[in-house]
Amino acid sequence: MFGLADLLSLTVSAFIILPVVIFLRESGYLIVSWLFGVINPRLTIGSGPRVRKFGMLDIRKYYHVYSWFSYDGLKRESKLAYICMYAGPILTNLSIALLINFLVANGWAEDYETFWDRFVFYAFYYVLFDIVPMKTVNGKPNNGMIIYEMIRYGRRVDFNTESFLPATSEMEEEYQEQMKQIEEIKKEREEEEHGR
Repeated sequence: MFGLADLLSLTVSAFIILPVVIFLRESGYLIVSWLFGVINPRLTIGSGPRVRKFGMLDIRKYYHVYSWFSYDGLKRESKLAYICMYAGPILTNLSIALLINFLVANGWAEDYETFWDRFVFYAFYYVLFDIVPMKTVNGKPNNGMIIYEMIRYGRRVDFNTESFLPATSEMEEEYQEQMKQIEEIKKEREEEEHGR
């Protein structure tokens, strides 16, 4: 039966564990892309209007599980570079999950074992859905499919007009355009209210 303790666990999972696991997953792209000379990287957390921007970290107003990595290019582009970059999130979550699992199994943080078990669960969840080659939303391939196609056919696979990882400068232009539209709508509403 679902009780108050389960509701608390669900809240912790949804608002702490899951966003952290997703952030670590997106950081996997960043860590690996540094090895290949990433140009203009950005790690965006949340959605909606920007709250703060710290270097390459872009914090948005609406906090939840939505985050992404963007970049303009790589200085050392190659088949290996793209395979490694798309494997980055898988390896990051896998490494962290195995480390935490090992530590918990050996008596570390026993008082918080349930928390860490859930953390490991979500990390493995993302590893599973990243590593098994499949198409996802709008027919886009997941990381496993991208890696598979790159190894098997030696080409980047994109069945959509939009790129897998968007260019940071394009994302910034899109964001600025959205903010202009929001400001215009606000002005129109204010003018309507003053005109009444």
